[in-house]
Amino acid sequence: MAPHRIDTHNHPYPPAYIAKTGDVLKHTTHAFYDRLTKWQPNQTIEAMDKSGIAVSVLSISTPSVWLGDAAASRIFARECNDAAAKMQTDYKGRFGHFAALPLPDTDGCLKEIEYVFDALKADGIALTTNYADKYPGDEAFAPVFDELNRRKAVVYFHPTAASFAFNVVPNIPPPTIEFPFDTTRAITSLLFGGTLHRCPNIKWIFSHGGGALGMVANRLVGLAKNRPELNAHVPNGVMHELSKLYVDVVGVTTPGALRAVLDIVPMSHLLFGSDYPFWAPETTIDGLAGLKLSASDLRAIERDNALKLLPELPR
Repeated sequence: MAPHRIDTHNHPYPPAYIAKTGDVLKHTTHAFYDRLTKWQPNQTIEAMDKSGIAVSVLSISTPSVWLGDAAASRIFARECNDAAAKMQTDYKGRFGHFAALPLPDTDGCLKEIEYVFDALKADGIALTTNYADKYPGDEAFAPVFDELNRRKAVVYFHPTAASFAFNVVPNIPPPTIEFPFDTTRAITSLLFGGTLHRCPNIKWIFSHGGGALGMVANRLVGLAKNRPELNAHVPNGVMHELSKLYVDVVGVTTPGALRAVLDIVPMSHLLFGSDYPFWAPETTIDGLAGLKLSASDLRAIERDNALKLLPELPR
């Protein structure tokens, strides 16, 4: 079969990124560190070809491009976004691109939004779930999301860990437990910060099935009912806002996990992802095959949903 899958969760590691985040990566990725430092674009292409992936949407993963200094972070974001654009040029028709922004530098983000959409023709924006323990629903980030709403942008979130969440359970790395919970914190922040309601034109994507959202959604409904000041930010209801989210299926391709996700979002909002180079694409592919989905549902997850959401991707 010709390559047909659309991978919405694929991470590049260009030399500029390794050079400026290597110390953090070495601390947080451990077993993956050598693999990341040796990453080359052709390795991604080889993995895609082996797994029947036609197009991958590139996005910088944690720790993202914030270096603690606005000027340096603006330069870093531009370097990473230009590197992704170069991959798109070098491998014509094989990549899309969610561009990085230097949050929490609001002015820098607004300038980079203009550049990546108008010059690079990015398919969307990639953010992490918190920036220096500040979550995306914070009012300080409102100008950025208002501009993305004006542009009717796709905004993809990849989890990271809050500073207080490292080594909470000894010897358990943050991606194992903290990443799903930080995704849930980010969604809750956007929900009760009013951003989801205020920015209806943004299409939101969250990694790993939306983290723990399937388990806590009804708790969020109950919280809104009991807290009028929070309920005011969701005038159409909690579930109305949550049902509009998109999620990739990385890590949720077991029957129980997928049922929990489908309690929140429709089948049309599920997207294929690989999380390469951390996971082999076959992990998600084999997981989906084991679910015994209908042919139409499987094709929707692996290809059609992404093309409806991101119509400018190569076909």
